Amino acid sequence: MGAMGMDTVYIVDDDENFARGVGRLIRAAGWDPHAFGSAADFLAAAADVDSRAGCVLLDVRMPGMKGPELYRAMLARGLDLPVIFLTGHGDVPTSVDAMKLGAVDFLEKPVGGEVLVGAIRAALARQTERRRLDAERREIEARFAKLSPREREVMSHVIAGRLNKQIAADLGISLKTVKAHRAKVMEKTGAGSVAALVDLCRAGGIHAAAVQRIDPEPLES
Repeated sequence: MGAMGMDTVYIVDDDENFARGVGRLIRAAGWDPHAFGSAADFLAAAADVDSRAGCVLLDVRMPGMKGPELYRAMLARGLDLPVIFLTGHGDVPTSVDAMKLGAVDFLEKPVGGEVLVGAIRAALARQTERRRLDAERREIEARFAKLSPREREVMSHVIAGRLNKQIAADLGISLKTVKAHRAKVMEKTGAGSVAALVDLCRAGGIHAAAVQRIDPEPLES
């Protein structure tokens, strides 16, 4: 769904006149509106919904499945789109629950055009940032996928702050081998320094192994 290169705003509201008016506003703002008269209609089209681009304007009170129920169903299906709840019957408990679910905003009808457009911009900005972070994570994962099991092991010791000679002792390999693996880690990940490697691992969700220094056994007297 959605025009090429254009973010989509999905409107889920049983009020046809409201949905039509909001659709015109959305189109004028440069986005692609798609309206659904019920939660069931939206879920029926879920396979065609692009969860990477766009947001959802979701009415709280609709016949059948209510807005918060639909949001939970979306999350269960992996449709992690930013949601702006709209209601003509605003109440504090519902708005609190909506925000806890991760909603971007909770607006009461009638809502001003500028306010609604501002909320949509905030939702789309959140989604853009999410796409950027997802792309960054995939790129980092691709770098780490190039490492051999031994290189990953050496890397975990490096980011834990272990020296080459300590790593050699920990893993029972030669100092020369440690240096070779370490060089490969830096080359394959594109990290120019240990600090950069640590930052890369943190961004990729990789943590240093819990390593303990292995002291040599005491000499017998």
